[in-house]
Amino acid sequence: MPLPADLTAIPVIDVRGDGPIRHATEAGARALALRDECVSWLPRVAAGMLPMMDLVTRRWLLRSPSPYAAELQAIAGQLELPGIWFLNGCYQWGCTARASEQAGVPWLVRTLDWPFPGLGRRVEVAWMRGPAGEFHNVTWPGYVGVLTASAPGRFAASINQAPMWRRTQSPWLRPYDIALNAVYAWQIRAIPPDHLLRDVFETCETFVEAKHRLEVTPIARPVIFTLVGCNAEERVVIERKEHDYRTLDEDTCAANDWLLRRPSWEARVGADALFTFSFEEAAKNSRRRSDHLAAWSSVFVGDFAWVSPPVLNSQTRVAVEMCPATGVLHAIGYECMDGEEFPQPATEICQVAVAA
Repeated sequence: MPLPADLTAIPVIDVRGDGPIRHATEAGARALALRDECVSWLPRVAAGMLPMMDLVTRRWLLRSPSPYAAELQAIAGQLELPGIWFLNGCYQWGCTARASEQAGVPWLVRTLDWPFPGLGRRVEVAWMRGPAGEFHNVTWPGYVGVLTASAPGRFAASINQAPMWRRTQSPWLRPYDIALNAVYAWQIRAIPPDHLLRDVFETCETFVEAKHRLEVTPIARPVIFTLVGCNAEERVVIERKEHDYRTLDEDTCAANDWLLRRPSWEARVGADALFTFSFEEAAKNSRRRSDHLAAWSSVFVGDFAWVSPPVLNSQTRVAVEMCPATGVLHAIGYECMDGEEFPQPATEICQVAVAA
């Protein structure tokens, strides 16, 4: 994929000592610039409610069993602007992921779709460490969870947002269901999925241990985990609700719907389709993305040729390729450009290679 010559590099930040607190401290200006860009997307009324949304999210996370709530409190206190708690409590609108075998070892590839501007041009790779070993976290300064990461010699994993529980059928009432689901989630005193995934990277030594933790740990809201290890057969998609799970070891491509659709569960839609997509349109959109990625037959070589429509869509911000067996990780950021139908590369391709 030919890239413009003036793209910025994705920083690889060594925070093995102090983790996200040090990351936010050393990248304070970048964290605040990202916060400002994300907030600029919100309607003026919503932006004015950030202090209240921060308060609600803060109370929820401090009541949860997350081991990272105090860390986020320190980061929010350091940056001293509203929106840090809220942005950490947000959930990405859509994603597409695939666990596949290439040259006898598993690879995990994924795109992350979010409406917030800035997430592509300001993405970073944090080199982190926990009791079980080191890992590379594709993240942003000020964010404490894990959405996409690889631990060389152990496993790699990513998060997709699960379908949404719907009480209504009308697209116009979708925000109503989003709000009620958020209220319900804030009443659950379980760990958020992105905090669980970070804890798994910090404490689990093997694919088998990580898989078990992601399957059985109670979580605050539904999620889809994609997990690969270092052996060819170690490839799964884990569909999670708060207290139960379904693990798939054959159909290992996921978007934002259950593989087997369930009544009253609606595939996620992007912000641009919030009031227009019907149940069926939402399901077809999710299926198109997962089928397109599942059909990709070429190897993953770091050129991101597989990031094409419909996997590439108006909300795409980050794409990643990971192979924990070889210690390779590739990442690239995307942003919407004036006059372009789809987001365009906003960073150079980052290539991390360490001994597995």
